[in-house]
Amino acid sequence: MAMQLPAHDAWPDTNYLLSRVLAEDQPKLAQWMTTVPLELGQVLYEPGQRLEHVYLPTAGIISLIVVMPDGRCAETAAIGCEGAAGMSASGFVDTAFTRFQVQLPGSAQRVTAAAFEDMVDDSVRFCSAVSRYRDVLTRTTLQSVACNALHDVRRRCARWILLTHDRTDGDRLPMTQEFLAAMLGVKRNAISKVARDLQAEGIVEHRRGKITVVDRDRLLSIACDCYEIIHAEVEKLLSNVLSSECDD
Repeated sequence: MAMQLPAHDAWPDTNYLLSRVLAEDQPKLAQWMTTVPLELGQVLYEPGQRLEHVYLPTAGIISLIVVMPDGRCAETAAIGCEGAAGMSASGFVDTAFTRFQVQLPGSAQRVTAAAFEDMVDDSVRFCSAVSRYRDVLTRTTLQSVACNALHDVRRRCARWILLTHDRTDGDRLPMTQEFLAAMLGVKRNAISKVARDLQAEGIVEHRRGKITVVDRDRLLSIACDCYEIIHAEVEKLLSNVLSSECDD
C-alpha cells in the first residue's frame, strides 16, 4: 500500500475545480480532503468496483481505460489538474465502468463520494465548476471516440502527446511505447514506427521509458483537429460564470 502524503498546509488550488472555491468556503471543504500520492501505473479502480472516493489531481494524470473481454484496452479520457476522477453520475456510489489508472505520477486530493456531494452543496463556485466539468468531460470523451475511429495512428499519437504535455510542467513525459500503444488501442509495432519517425524528424526524443517533446510547433502541425477541439472545450472550463442549478 502506498504511503499517504502529509495533509496539505495550504489550499490545493493547482486543481482547477478547487481553485474556484472562495476563501470563506475553504475551511468547511478542507475537512473532507486527504492528500494522497498518484503513483505511475497505479490502478485506482477496476471495472465493477464501487466508486467510493473521488480524486482531484493536483499533479499528474488519471486515465479512464476501457478493458475488453479479450484483455485489449484503450483510453477513453484523461483527467489532470483540470478535473476530478470517480465522480458518480447519480450522486450516489456507483460502480466503475472503466479502469482508472495513473498515467503520469503526481498527487491528488481524495474525498469520499458522499463528502464530494457535500462539497458541491456547500460551495456555489465549486458546484458550478463541477457542473461545467461534467459537460466538458462528456464532450471531450465523445471527440476522442471519433478520433480513434477516424484518424491514423501518427496523428492520434501526436494529439495524445500534446494533451499529456499540456498537463505537465516539463517536456519529459514518463511513458513506455507499450503504455502508449495501450492508451491508443493499437499494436506496439505501430507505435514503435511512429516514435522512430518522430524522433528522426527531430520532433520528440524517446529513451528509457520517457518521451521528450523537442519541437511542439511541429507536433501541433501533425496532430489531428481533435487536439484543438478538445483543448478548446477544456478552456471553456476556465469561465467563472455560475451554473444556474448551483445558484443559492
